[in-house]
Amino acid sequence: MGTNADKHARQKQGRTARAQEARKQMGRTKRRQRLMSITGGVLAVALVLGVLIALVQPSGSGSDSSTTTTTTETATTTTANDRPAADLPAPPKGITLTNPTPCPPAGGTEKRVVKFAGPPPTCIDPDATYTATFSTNKGDFTAELDPKAAPVTTNNFVVLSRYGFYDGVPFHRIVPGFVIQGGDGDGDPWGNNDLGYSIPDELPPGPESYVDYSLAMANAGPDTNGSQFFVVLPGGGKQLNPANYSLFGKVVEGQKVVDEIGRLGNAEQKPTEAVVVEKVTIDEKK
Repeated sequence: MGTNADKHARQKQGRTARAQEARKQMGRTKRRQRLMSITGGVLAVALVLGVLIALVQPSGSGSDSSTTTTTTETATTTTANDRPAADLPAPPKGITLTNPTPCPPAGGTEKRVVKFAGPPPTCIDPDATYTATFSTNKGDFTAELDPKAAPVTTNNFVVLSRYGFYDGVPFHRIVPGFVIQGGDGDGDPWGNNDLGYSIPDELPPGPESYVDYSLAMANAGPDTNGSQFFVVLPGGGKQLNPANYSLFGKVVEGQKVVDEIGRLGNAEQKPTEAVVVEKVTIDEKK
Protein backbone atom coordinates (compact mmCIF):
# COMPACT_ATOMS: atom_id res chain seq x y z
CA MET A 1 0.00 0.00 0.00
CA GLY A 2 1.42 3.36 -0.88
CA THR A 3 1.59 6.48 1.12
CA ASN A 4 -0.71 9.48 0.83
CA ALA A 5 1.98 11.23 -1.15
CA ASP A 6 2.02 8.40 -3.69
CA LYS A 7 -1.76 8.51 -3.92
CA HIS A 8 -1.77 12.24 -4.57
CA ALA A 9 0.94 11.80 -7.18
CA ARG A 10 -1.09 9.18 -9.03
CA GLN A 11 -4.22 11.34 -8.89
CA LYS A 12 -2.29 14.34 -10.27
CA GLN A 13 -0.83 12.18 -13.02
CA GLY A 14 -4.33 10.96 -13.93
CA ARG A 15 -5.69 14.52 -14.08
CA THR A 16 -2.79 15.58 -16.28
CA ALA A 17 -3.37 12.68 -18.66
CA ARG A 18 -7.10 13.46 -18.89
CA ALA A 19 -6.37 17.14 -19.52
CA GLN A 20 -3.95 16.26 -22.30
CA GLU A 21 -6.53 13.91 -23.87
CA ALA A 22 -9.18 16.63 -23.66
CA ARG A 23 -6.85 19.11 -25.38
CA LYS A 24 -6.12 16.56 -28.12
CA GLN A 25 -9.85 15.93 -28.59
CA MET A 26 -10.54 19.67 -28.77
CA GLY A 27 -7.78 20.04 -31.39
CA ARG A 28 -9.27 17.24 -33.49
CA THR A 29 -12.70 18.86 -33.22
CA LYS A 30 -11.37 22.27 -34.31
CA ARG A 31 -9.55 20.70 -37.26
CA ARG A 32 -12.79 18.99 -38.38
CA GLN A 33 -14.66 22.26 -38.04
CA ARG A 34 -12.05 24.11 -40.11
CA LEU A 35 -12.18 21.39 -42.76
CA MET A 36 -15.97 21.55 -42.89
CA SER A 37 -15.79 25.34 -43.13
CA ILE A 38 -13.32 25.20 -46.04
CA THR A 39 -15.35 22.54 -47.84
CA GLY A 40 -18.55 24.51 -47.39
CA GLY A 41 -16.85 27.65 -48.72
CA VAL A 42 -15.61 25.79 -51.81
CA LEU A 43 -19.10 24.42 -52.42
CA ALA A 44 -20.60 27.87 -51.99
CA VAL A 45 -18.13 29.38 -54.48
CA ALA A 46 -18.81 26.56 -56.92
CA LEU A 47 -22.55 27.15 -56.60
CA VAL A 48 -22.15 30.87 -57.28
CA LEU A 49 -19.93 30.20 -60.27
CA GLY A 50 -22.44 27.71 -61.58
CA VAL A 51 -25.20 30.29 -61.42
CA LEU A 52 -23.04 32.88 -63.16
CA ILE A 53 -22.12 30.44 -65.91
CA ALA A 54 -25.78 29.57 -66.39
CA LEU A 55 -26.62 33.27 -66.70
CA VAL A 56 -24.00 34.07 -69.32
CA GLN A 57 -24.09 30.84 -71.27
CA PRO A 58 -25.99 31.31 -74.57
CA SER A 59 -29.13 29.30 -74.90
CA GLY A 60 -29.70 26.97 -77.82
CA SER A 61 -30.17 28.85 -81.11
CA GLY A 62 -33.26 28.35 -83.19
CA SER A 63 -34.68 29.76 -86.40
CA ASP A 64 -34.30 33.47 -86.82
CA SER A 65 -37.72 35.08 -87.15
CA SER A 66 -36.30 38.04 -88.99
CA THR A 67 -38.62 39.96 -91.34
CA THR A 68 -38.11 41.68 -94.64
CA THR A 69 -40.71 44.36 -94.28
CA THR A 70 -40.82 47.83 -95.77
CA THR A 71 -40.65 49.38 -92.30
CA THR A 72 -38.90 47.76 -89.33
CA GLU A 73 -36.23 45.17 -90.09
CA THR A 74 -34.69 42.90 -87.49
CA ALA A 75 -32.50 40.55 -89.43
CA THR A 76 -29.03 39.93 -87.96
CA THR A 77 -25.84 39.24 -89.89
CA THR A 78 -22.32 38.22 -88.96
CA THR A 79 -20.75 39.05 -92.33
CA ALA A 80 -21.61 42.75 -92.69
CA ASN A 81 -18.68 45.14 -92.90
CA ASP A 82 -18.28 48.24 -90.74
CA ARG A 83 -17.98 50.74 -93.57
CA PRO A 84 -20.24 53.83 -93.45
CA ALA A 85 -23.47 53.93 -95.40
CA ALA A 86 -23.35 55.43 -98.87
CA ASP A 87 -25.44 58.36 -100.01
CA LEU A 88 -28.16 56.94 -102.23
CA PRO A 89 -29.34 58.92 -105.25
CA ALA A 90 -33.00 59.89 -105.28
CA PRO A 91 -35.02 58.12 -107.99
CA PRO A 92 -35.85 60.23 -111.04
CA LYS A 93 -39.05 62.25 -111.08
CA GLY A 94 -42.20 60.69 -112.45
CA ILE A 95 -45.89 61.24 -112.95
CA THR A 96 -49.00 60.17 -111.08
CA LEU A 97 -51.89 58.36 -112.74
CA THR A 98 -55.19 59.74 -111.46
CA ASN A 99 -57.43 57.47 -113.54
CA PRO A 100 -57.72 53.67 -113.37
CA THR A 101 -54.44 52.08 -114.41
CA PRO A 102 -54.34 50.91 -118.02
CA CYS A 103 -52.04 48.13 -119.21
CA PRO A 104 -48.75 49.65 -120.38
CA PRO A 105 -47.28 48.78 -123.79
CA ALA A 106 -44.95 45.79 -123.86
CA GLY A 107 -42.06 48.04 -124.79
CA GLY A 108 -42.65 50.35 -121.83
CA THR A 109 -43.91 53.92 -121.46
CA GLU A 110 -42.13 57.14 -122.33
CA LYS A 111 -42.68 58.67 -118.89
CA ARG A 112 -41.91 57.04 -115.60
CA VAL A 113 -44.99 56.54 -113.40
CA VAL A 114 -44.39 56.70 -109.66
CA LYS A 115 -47.91 56.63 -108.22
CA PHE A 116 -51.19 55.07 -109.27
CA ALA A 117 -54.88 55.57 -108.60
CA GLY A 118 -55.36 51.86 -107.95
CA PRO A 119 -54.02 48.38 -108.70
CA PRO A 120 -53.51 47.42 -112.33
CA PRO A 121 -55.80 45.13 -114.32
CA THR A 122 -54.53 41.75 -115.49
CA CYS A 123 -52.04 42.59 -118.23
CA ILE A 124 -49.99 39.40 -118.54
CA ASP A 125 -50.81 36.44 -120.74
CA PRO A 126 -51.50 33.36 -118.59
CA ASP A 127 -49.99 31.14 -121.30
CA ALA A 128 -46.77 33.15 -121.68
CA THR A 129 -43.48 32.95 -119.82
CA TYR A 130 -41.82 36.03 -118.37
CA THR A 131 -38.30 36.98 -117.37
CA ALA A 132 -37.10 40.23 -115.81
CA THR A 133 -33.57 41.49 -116.48
CA PHE A 134 -32.26 43.91 -113.85
CA SER A 135 -29.64 46.20 -115.38
CA THR A 136 -27.60 47.72 -112.54
CA ASN A 137 -24.40 49.74 -112.28
CA LYS A 138 -22.78 46.53 -110.93
CA GLY A 139 -23.92 44.34 -113.82
CA ASP A 140 -27.04 42.51 -114.95
CA PHE A 141 -28.98 39.61 -113.51
CA THR A 142 -32.11 37.91 -114.81
CA ALA A 143 -35.00 36.38 -112.89
CA GLU A 144 -37.55 33.94 -114.22
CA LEU A 145 -41.00 34.98 -113.00
CA ASP A 146 -43.68 32.54 -111.85
CA PRO A 147 -47.15 33.63 -113.03
CA LYS A 148 -48.59 30.20 -112.25
CA ALA A 149 -47.81 30.31 -108.52
CA ALA A 150 -48.15 34.08 -108.12
CA PRO A 151 -50.24 35.55 -110.96
CA VAL A 152 -51.24 38.77 -109.17
CA THR A 153 -47.71 39.51 -107.93
CA THR A 154 -46.13 38.69 -111.29
CA ASN A 155 -48.67 40.86 -113.13
CA ASN A 156 -48.02 43.74 -110.73
CA PHE A 157 -44.25 43.49 -111.15
CA VAL A 158 -44.50 43.33 -114.96
CA VAL A 159 -46.80 46.36 -115.06
CA LEU A 160 -44.57 48.43 -112.76
CA SER A 161 -41.49 47.50 -114.77
CA ARG A 162 -43.14 48.53 -118.05
CA TYR A 163 -44.18 51.84 -116.50
CA GLY A 164 -40.52 52.50 -115.69
CA PHE A 165 -41.22 52.51 -111.98
CA TYR A 166 -37.97 50.72 -111.10
CA ASP A 167 -35.74 52.78 -113.41
CA GLY A 168 -33.13 54.66 -111.40
CA VAL A 169 -34.17 53.09 -108.08
CA PRO A 170 -31.31 51.89 -105.81
CA PHE A 171 -31.17 48.89 -103.52
CA HIS A 172 -31.79 50.72 -100.26
CA ARG A 173 -31.23 47.72 -97.98
CA ILE A 174 -28.42 45.18 -98.24
CA VAL A 175 -27.98 42.54 -95.54
CA PRO A 176 -24.99 40.26 -96.26
CA GLY A 177 -26.00 36.63 -95.89
CA PHE A 178 -29.69 37.50 -96.00
CA VAL A 179 -31.22 39.69 -98.75
CA ILE A 180 -30.81 42.63 -101.08
CA GLN A 181 -33.93 44.80 -101.15
CA GLY A 182 -35.09 47.52 -103.53
CA GLY A 183 -38.14 48.97 -105.21
CA ASP A 184 -38.73 52.10 -103.12
CA GLY A 185 -39.74 54.42 -105.90
CA ASP A 186 -39.49 57.76 -104.08
CA GLY A 187 -36.90 57.24 -101.34
CA ASP A 188 -38.35 59.68 -98.83
CA PRO A 189 -37.56 58.01 -96.46
CA TRP A 190 -36.00 54.84 -97.83
CA GLY A 191 -38.15 51.78 -97.31
CA ASN A 192 -41.48 53.56 -96.91
CA ASN A 193 -42.86 54.60 -100.30
CA ASP A 194 -46.50 55.20 -101.22
CA LEU A 195 -47.44 53.39 -104.43
CA GLY A 196 -51.10 54.33 -104.21
CA TYR A 197 -52.39 50.78 -103.71
CA SER A 198 -51.48 47.36 -102.34
CA ILE A 199 -52.03 43.79 -103.53
CA PRO A 200 -52.81 40.60 -101.58
CA ASP A 201 -50.33 37.97 -100.50
CA GLU A 202 -49.52 34.93 -102.62
CA LEU A 203 -47.54 32.90 -100.12
CA PRO A 204 -45.51 29.74 -100.78
CA PRO A 205 -46.27 26.46 -98.96
CA GLY A 206 -43.52 26.94 -96.40
CA PRO A 207 -40.23 28.68 -95.59
CA GLU A 208 -38.29 25.96 -97.40
CA SER A 209 -39.57 27.51 -100.64
CA TYR A 210 -37.24 30.50 -100.18
CA VAL A 211 -34.24 28.91 -101.87
CA ASP A 212 -31.08 30.81 -102.79
CA TYR A 213 -31.73 33.68 -105.24
CA SER A 214 -35.50 33.60 -104.77
CA LEU A 215 -37.36 36.75 -105.79
CA ALA A 216 -40.07 37.81 -103.34
CA MET A 217 -42.07 40.82 -102.20
CA ALA A 218 -41.29 42.87 -99.12
CA ASN A 219 -44.23 44.00 -97.05
CA ALA A 220 -45.37 45.74 -93.88
CA GLY A 221 -47.81 43.00 -92.82
CA PRO A 222 -50.43 40.76 -94.40
CA ASP A 223 -51.68 41.87 -97.84
CA THR A 224 -49.59 45.06 -97.93
CA ASN A 225 -47.49 44.24 -100.99
CA GLY A 226 -46.69 47.11 -103.32
CA SER A 227 -43.48 47.70 -105.24
CA GLN A 228 -40.64 46.62 -102.95
CA PHE A 229 -38.97 43.30 -103.64
CA PHE A 230 -35.96 41.37 -102.41
CA VAL A 231 -33.58 38.68 -103.64
CA VAL A 232 -32.57 35.99 -101.15
CA LEU A 233 -28.81 35.64 -100.80
CA PRO A 234 -27.22 32.19 -100.40
CA GLY A 235 -28.19 30.79 -97.01
CA GLY A 236 -30.61 33.61 -96.26
CA GLY A 237 -33.80 31.66 -96.84
CA LYS A 238 -33.65 29.93 -93.46
CA GLN A 239 -34.24 33.31 -91.81
CA LEU A 240 -37.58 33.71 -93.62
CA ASN A 241 -39.67 31.68 -91.22
CA PRO A 242 -42.65 31.69 -91.32
CA ALA A 243 -43.38 32.10 -95.02
CA ASN A 244 -44.86 35.61 -94.97
CA TYR A 245 -43.60 36.90 -98.30
CA SER A 246 -45.09 36.49 -101.77
CA LEU A 247 -42.68 34.40 -103.84
CA PHE A 248 -42.85 35.13 -107.56
CA GLY A 249 -39.57 34.16 -109.18
CA LYS A 250 -35.91 33.21 -109.02
CA VAL A 251 -32.67 34.62 -110.39
CA VAL A 252 -31.47 32.24 -113.11
CA GLU A 253 -28.62 34.29 -114.62
CA GLY A 254 -26.10 36.67 -113.11
CA GLN A 255 -25.98 35.17 -109.64
CA LYS A 256 -22.40 36.45 -109.26
CA VAL A 257 -23.71 40.00 -109.70
CA VAL A 258 -26.25 39.36 -106.93
CA ASP A 259 -23.46 38.00 -104.73
CA GLU A 260 -21.34 41.09 -105.36
CA ILE A 261 -24.23 43.39 -104.48
CA GLY A 262 -24.94 41.29 -101.40
CA ARG A 263 -21.49 42.03 -99.98
CA LEU A 264 -22.05 45.78 -100.02
CA GLY A 265 -24.03 46.08 -96.78
CA ASN A 266 -22.91 47.19 -93.33
CA ALA A 267 -24.01 46.20 -89.83
CA GLU A 268 -26.89 48.67 -90.05
CA GLN A 269 -28.17 46.87 -93.17
CA LYS A 270 -27.41 49.91 -95.31
CA PRO A 271 -25.53 49.89 -98.63
CA THR A 272 -21.88 50.91 -98.44
CA GLU A 273 -21.99 51.68 -102.17
CA ALA A 274 -24.89 52.96 -104.23
CA VAL A 275 -26.22 50.10 -106.38
CA VAL A 276 -28.85 51.42 -108.77
CA VAL A 277 -31.32 49.49 -110.91
CA GLU A 278 -30.96 51.39 -114.15
CA LYS A 279 -33.78 49.50 -115.82
CA VAL A 280 -35.92 46.35 -115.51
CA THR A 281 -36.62 44.80 -118.90
CA ILE A 282 -39.48 42.33 -119.22
CA ASP A 283 -39.18 39.58 -121.83
CA GLU A 284 -42.43 37.81 -122.77
CA LYS A 285 -42.45 34.54 -124.68
CA LYS A 286 -45.62 32.76 -125.82
